[in-house]
Amino acid sequence: MPREADRPATGHSTRKPLKICLLTYRGNPTCGGQGVYIYYLSHALKELGHHVEVISGPPYPVLDEGVRLHKIPSLDLYNPDHLFRVRRLRDLTSPINQVEFLSMCSGGFPEPMTFGMRVRRHFRRHRPHYDVVHDNQCLAYGIGDLTRLGYPTVATIHHPITVDRDLDIRSARPWYRKIKVRRWYLFIRMQQKVSQRLSHIITVSECSKRDISDAFEIPSQRFRVVPNGINMDYFYPLEHVERQRDHLIVTNSADTPLKGLRYLLEAVASIRKRRLIRLTVIGQPKPDGVIERLVRKLRVEDCVHFTGRIPGEDFARYYAEATVAVIPSLYEGFGMPAGEAMACGVPVISTTGGALPEVVGDAGILVTPGDRKALEEAIVDLLDDPERCRALGQAGLKRVHEAFTWRHAAEKTVDVYREAIHADR
Repeated sequence: MPREADRPATGHSTRKPLKICLLTYRGNPTCGGQGVYIYYLSHALKELGHHVEVISGPPYPVLDEGVRLHKIPSLDLYNPDHLFRVRRLRDLTSPINQVEFLSMCSGGFPEPMTFGMRVRRHFRRHRPHYDVVHDNQCLAYGIGDLTRLGYPTVATIHHPITVDRDLDIRSARPWYRKIKVRRWYLFIRMQQKVSQRLSHIITVSECSKRDISDAFEIPSQRFRVVPNGINMDYFYPLEHVERQRDHLIVTNSADTPLKGLRYLLEAVASIRKRRLIRLTVIGQPKPDGVIERLVRKLRVEDCVHFTGRIPGEDFARYYAEATVAVIPSLYEGFGMPAGEAMACGVPVISTTGGALPEVVGDAGILVTPGDRKALEEAIVDLLDDPERCRALGQAGLKRVHEAFTWRHAAEKTVDVYREAIHADR
């Protein structure tokens, strides 16, 4: 259970508690940021005294006791155990399931849209009582219809998915793959239309606010910036562990171009010509994918280690052993890896991509995204300056505790809920 939420509640809990419904089309923390966001936000909202329920598609979230989960089954076509396959043919008798299966077969990504259809059906059948509904970046037509059923609805958009789309299209080879990528991202049109109808949108940084406002053509006054919290259950200093020399660490979805891992690998390949250096990548590249081939091409197999997926309780030890954490992303809507490293007291080198400067502030070193040479110089300079490493590590830890707790995020989120409820009257 998160340590930060064990503190006594403050003034927010003295106001009328709300009955809150959180929506997420996939909610398990192992699937990425959506599940982490739902778990920690629901926990913090509950600790503030609110009644919280979660409606989720598979894979289902792990939630605190006292947070009720409503499971919305789907075909779960992206489950590795039956990838792109229907488990039972009789499941295709459902019209929504048919839409989901046929869209997937034609190269689309139907999960957000069909989850919204199922949520709308759930609300029409059961007419549950909620003071507010909070959608976690699904933005499906069915969820947009909830306002017509009388439910004040707020959405979180973490970052503009148009950035991912544009970079994936540019990176796709050969040319016909670009067509496939465009087809997969067609759900963005739906998300744009639905978000334009919402009175209140939460996003996690001023950078995301500007970029989403531009990409989705939404007036900036509809946005409320609520930074994410950092999971201090798993990310905290381990004072008894000795940091290793010349040891870099990065948490990275290795084959995602947006994360910029190729530039860090190129920097490491250049540095190792002059000194011993090691890089630990918390993550796993695709077999014979872009990153795995680059590692072989650069001949850095002996100094780059991919951990694969690790248990949450192991993160603190990995960070405690590292000299410097590097965030080479070309764009981040918030920059959770930077905040997590700072919470462990590790000095950070980050790019200025997206919202990363808002997270890092003056507690780290910032370089231009996609600039291998600048990244290399920053790494070498910091490795050669132990005193600066220590100072940056302490500054980062202080910054996280002052600005990026889940309790703080929950309090600001409740303020947005109350605004939306008032506006809906």
